[in-house]
Amino acid sequence: MTKSKRNAALLAASTAVLGLTAPLTATASTVGPPHAPTSLDWAKCEGRGLDPRQECATVEVPMDYADPGGKKISIAVSRIPSEKPEARRGVLLLIPGGPGGSGLDAPSGKGQKLPQDVRDAYDLVGFDPRGLGRSTPVTCGLEHRDLAVSGLRPWPAPDGSITENFAAAQRTSDACARNGGELIRHISTANEARDIDRVRAALGERKLSAWATSYGTYVGAVYGQLFPHRTDRVVLDSNDNPDHTRVSRAWIAAHEAGVEDTFPDFAAWASKPGNPDRVAETAAEVRPLFLRLAARLDREPIPWPGANPAELNGNVLRHTLLNSLYAPGDYPELAKLILAARKGTVPPAPPAPPESVLQNSVAVGSATICNDIAWPTSPAAYEKDVAESRARYPLTAGMPRNAMLCAAWPYPPKEAPVRITDRGPSNVLLIQNERDPGSPLSGALKLREALGRRATMVTVDASGHDSYLANGNACGDRTVSRYLATGERPGRDIYCR
Repeated sequence: MTKSKRNAALLAASTAVLGLTAPLTATASTVGPPHAPTSLDWAKCEGRGLDPRQECATVEVPMDYADPGGKKISIAVSRIPSEKPEARRGVLLLIPGGPGGSGLDAPSGKGQKLPQDVRDAYDLVGFDPRGLGRSTPVTCGLEHRDLAVSGLRPWPAPDGSITENFAAAQRTSDACARNGGELIRHISTANEARDIDRVRAALGERKLSAWATSYGTYVGAVYGQLFPHRTDRVVLDSNDNPDHTRVSRAWIAAHEAGVEDTFPDFAAWASKPGNPDRVAETAAEVRPLFLRLAARLDREPIPWPGANPAELNGNVLRHTLLNSLYAPGDYPELAKLILAARKGTVPPAPPAPPESVLQNSVAVGSATICNDIAWPTSPAAYEKDVAESRARYPLTAGMPRNAMLCAAWPYPPKEAPVRITDRGPSNVLLIQNERDPGSPLSGALKLREALGRRATMVTVDASGHDSYLANGNACGDRTVSRYLATGERPGRDIYCR
């Protein structure tokens, strides 16, 4: 994974978070009337490093689906046509993670990792979700400090206090209300699913196949719930807990278990003889070494010119741990930081995305998690959970159960979250690494349970986030590729060693 790709992936992961009561159902009043296919105005995509075959267009959608005749916004869409038209089956939609992750360039990126028979069978289609990138954009105009690498998650103070987290929640939510305009109130998972169906109609397709990753698995599940008979072959990769009473609050809370699941793999690597970035002689030494170093940095941060914040403190180290566990290829960066910090130094500051890109991504991620579900607004609702999490899961220091900016979000959700059920066609294949810091196996099993007969699950003996064609193994990759290319899906759940 290149540095730029890693930053993009971690940016998306950094902005992910979040019930209400009655489930939303796909009725004419909620999703609007069916739409006839439209002729899209395809043109060369802007940007560098793209496959020359990739072309782009925009699809107009309602900003507010409760007022389909009102103001419109645009969704940027891209495609690389099937490489063998006589073998073409339809469209494979590449649903990005996040929330706040871009997918417009995915046909030129991850799409080109797909086997030839899959690229022959489908037009590869990507998109930027509403509010993001080349779709009609939104921003919160946050202060620079609130874009800090460790500020995008609610890390408590070294003593466990969450006072500053609530101050930051109020400051950032006020900025979103002030600068986000009307669009920020209409960014949600359900609306992204509705936008996808408008894209399907504009493409002239009766059904969509999909490959969704991370937060995108929830988007894909919601789409399959609202529009079950518009789905063909669906692959959900690195799966989020679909608990409609908590939504993204459950995903963030799961990081405490996800880090614990994954840390032993880092410890084994970081203690391996011959490793140039070896931090300890045995795996058992790595955890206490890390915890001692984080505690020391809590007390005595090291100046870090060019970074945001401009110091290496305990929470920056913990956040780097969380991010680095997403891909084993990032272990060396974490190890180098540990080795430098133990000597009282720091490596060069890591590169960051352009601030305008970060502002946009954070705004979309924040709006999604806050509009999907109402968060508790009282500090007391978090203090006990944070203290318990700190004691039980010291590697994540209480962050997963802490308050995001949604604790001060000024807008109530416009609708209840969609409840995922087993009603619909049996056409879903879940693939899941056994050790995943961002979307732990425990949450994926909840989605598998909710989908019931609609799904089959492949559990992969691997570590990291994003399994298929990334951090999984050959067995899992073959199983997914076979399903996409031929429709052959395992008859039961399987385990890929």
